[in-house]
Amino acid sequence: MLVDSHCHLDFPDFQSRLPEVLSAAAAAGVGRMVTISTHVARYETYRSLAEAHTSVFCTVGTHPHNAALEPDVPAERIVDLSRHPRCVAIGEAGLDYHYDKSPRDVQQRVFRTHIEAAREAGLPLVVHARNADEDMIRILSDEMGRGRFDAVLHCFSSGEKLAQVGVELGLYVSFSGILTFRNSEEIRRIAASVPHHRLLVETDAPYLAPVPHRGKTNEPAFVAHTARVLAEVIGASPEAVAELTTANFYRLFSKAAAADAENGRALAS
Repeated sequence: MLVDSHCHLDFPDFQSRLPEVLSAAAAAGVGRMVTISTHVARYETYRSLAEAHTSVFCTVGTHPHNAALEPDVPAERIVDLSRHPRCVAIGEAGLDYHYDKSPRDVQQRVFRTHIEAAREAGLPLVVHARNADEDMIRILSDEMGRGRFDAVLHCFSSGEKLAQVGVELGLYVSFSGILTFRNSEEIRRIAASVPHHRLLVETDAPYLAPVPHRGKTNEPAFVAHTARVLAEVIGASPEAVAELTTANFYRLFSKAAAADAENGRALAS
């Protein structure tokens, strides 16, 4: 089984064809997906998706693009929402200096609030980082010094130093369809350097469809193509990478592992 550790099933791209998308994912061996929050205010949408489909989990958090729209959501509110049994992580939250859709100081403050929430909830943080490596390293290092938290650097497209510091801090690193792009030699080199027990795969659907679907709407089924390239990069079989990244997913997203174990017991009884 493969896991798409990061997708956006609530986006309009999937509104009219979600059953088809989920069926295609299952046919491709993608057994679990995490639909990721971009607005705390839309949490009911993510929760409803996760409640309606046993293959889907959700998160709660504010994307850095939307930090100025939700600048003052307290950590306590995020933690409270995260208590739902299908909510398995906090985020995505972080820094995006490529588009700067929210002021950088607001992004940083909201990011730290999400770190506080992840720490308090005991859930992993899904980290968005784009063109902000130095501030990301500074904040992650500073906050880890204040108290440990688990996290994943999602859709990794940053520099080698951030990957190294992330691994040193105990974070996971997730690779998307970018890994398959012809001009992504540096990203493949970074992926090869990440310890195997810290690797995850994702789509970030509907964005960043991997080769051979580049330019099309991405969907969870396509994570199999990213996993196949990751297998080539680390010198393993696709089957081994599926097993590895799924085990890593359940180790990091331990609430998902517990939910699936409970569901398995319910099905068996």
